[in-house]
Amino acid sequence: MTEAEEKKALVVLGCPEVPVQNSLAVFTAYQLRKNGYSPLIAGNPAVMKLLMTSDPEKHYISTMTTLEKAVEDITDKGEKYELCLAFAHSDAGISYAATMRYLLPEARFITIVFGKEAEAIAKLIEYEGETIVEVAVHNPMSLRKKMSEVLGWAVSKN
Repeated sequence: MTEAEEKKALVVLGCPEVPVQNSLAVFTAYQLRKNGYSPLIAGNPAVMKLLMTSDPEKHYISTMTTLEKAVEDITDKGEKYELCLAFAHSDAGISYAATMRYLLPEARFITIVFGKEAEAIAKLIEYEGETIVEVAVHNPMSLRKKMSEVLGWAVSKN
């Protein structure tokens, strides 16, 4: 697949406070690449440092930016994405997701809500799009399975 044919995906990450987010970000980048997407990971400096540590040779996560720069590139440079996955475990995560949803009305938009308060946080969503909700903090497997089902990725037994 050539660069021109590659679809673009934006993965929005919130505060890395909940452990499952980091592993699922790497898994998501892997699956997106495998399925013909060029993923851009947007997050705060802490989450980017964790991801750089998790994937130092950039096998899965090759491009990252800050949330502010992603917003700037969409608004000022007209960046477009076919798919946006927004991870949220707090009201701030839902706010970032809502901003991206507003800026990317044409994208397939999926909010992935996780953490101890996932069900309560999911109730804060007031925008259109798909939502995956799972009370997942340390074990990413049930959330990974739900994501794979929604996104049409093959589910492995590992």
